[in-house]
Amino acid sequence: MARALVFPGQGSQAVGMGKDLADAFAAAREVFEEVNEALGQNLSRLMFEGPEDQLTLTENAQPALMAVSLAVVRVLEREGGVDLAKIASLVAGHSLGEYSALCAAGALEIGDTARLLKTRGQAMQKAVPVGQGAMAALLGLDLEQAREVAEAAAQGEVVAAANDNAPGQVVVSGHKAAVERAVALAAERGAKRSVLLPVSAPFHCPLMQPAADAMAAALANVDIRAPRLPVVANVTAAPTTDPAAIRELLVEQVTGAVRWRESVLAMKALGVDTLVELGSGKVLTGLARRIDRELTGVAVNGPADIESFLKSLG
Repeated sequence: MARALVFPGQGSQAVGMGKDLADAFAAAREVFEEVNEALGQNLSRLMFEGPEDQLTLTENAQPALMAVSLAVVRVLEREGGVDLAKIASLVAGHSLGEYSALCAAGALEIGDTARLLKTRGQAMQKAVPVGQGAMAALLGLDLEQAREVAEAAAQGEVVAAANDNAPGQVVVSGHKAAVERAVALAAERGAKRSVLLPVSAPFHCPLMQPAADAMAAALANVDIRAPRLPVVANVTAAPTTDPAAIRELLVEQVTGAVRWRESVLAMKALGVDTLVELGSGKVLTGLARRIDRELTGVAVNGPADIESFLKSLG
């Protein structure tokens, strides 16, 4: 069995996330304390107790999701004696999950990762005034069709394919009116349905350039080491271990599309047959089989999951 470790993105957050880990494992509590300290904020209390509207804020959801993923990693390493580099051949993450993947692979420290994601969340939120941007999932169209719809819907505004999640699930992002036009056009072009997403900003499109500039400045001051496992980057759908390339790719990622479908197929082409999702929710596990029916997805996010995963390692 050849595994890749994958890390969820925004949308997988939920009030109560990580609490069962904190209750069960000292190693998880340590991670949450490290993140709280790095941010000067009691993020773990917000994760465990809510309120939901505060947790959903991009600047909180991003470091919170990373914290749960890294808590799972730390428990596997500390309590399970697992060496990630021995049980997996690649890591990857969906959007902010790429930061979790880099941290898990030793390229970034947890405190730096938390601060970078806080900055990223704030910068992405500020890049476009609330109400001016939108994102929509076009269900039943492939990437090429979604790009054609976006081009026709733009009419001088910005709308672009932002997430290629799985066959027939492409998300577009941009100016609100242009995204609404894309939704109407998608229906005419055979989309099964299209849904506006409950997000606070239009991520992964050219409107995020101010956030990309902010991340370039933030990343310039952070130590990035070569990861112990190659990281499949969102914007290239290809593995890298070069710290300079990683820095550039994280900047490009803010305005660039998340090429998740291609990333998963690239991992399969490199011999991976099992994707192990570490962290909150099961979104990537669900996408794995939709992308390629030969792939297995395993979600590891609570104490029971950790126990059964450790048993599976023998």
